[in-house]
Amino acid sequence: MILGAQVYPLGQINLPVMFGFRANFRSKVLTFEVVDFPGSYHAILGWPCYATFMVISNYTYLKLKMPGPNGVITVGSTFSHTYTCDREHYKIAMAVINSTELPKLGNSSTPVVLDCNKPTSSSAFHPMEETKAVGIDPADLTKMVRIGTKLLAK
Repeated sequence: MILGAQVYPLGQINLPVMFGFRANFRSKVLTFEVVDFPGSYHAILGWPCYATFMVISNYTYLKLKMPGPNGVITVGSTFSHTYTCDREHYKIAMAVINSTELPKLGNSSTPVVLDCNKPTSSSAFHPMEETKAVGIDPADLTKMVRIGTKLLAK
């Protein structure tokens, strides 16, 4: 869910949903709300679906279990597939947020170009007196770094 974003349903569609395989399956027609919103999911199965199929979800093991005519039907996924879907969903959510927030920020702020050669304050950076120049590349003696020679006891 993206805070502040609103989506209005375009309509509803009834689709048959089936869980299981040929020897042990359950099929029901579910009503889905159709929205015009970019997302990484084709459909979201929520509590109405779980109640219709009498599903027990286990988010730790990424499994859905439900009674079937010939035993328990188990639907599962892998952690790598879940991670991939979550990353894709995050990218889409960030793109939607940026597309709505960046124009607002651009209109409310004025661009500032800083002069990088001018010190920002009177307390500009000055190296300590007790520093030592150390070469970092024996092949190029112009590459130097300054290190402090007085270290604290800690």
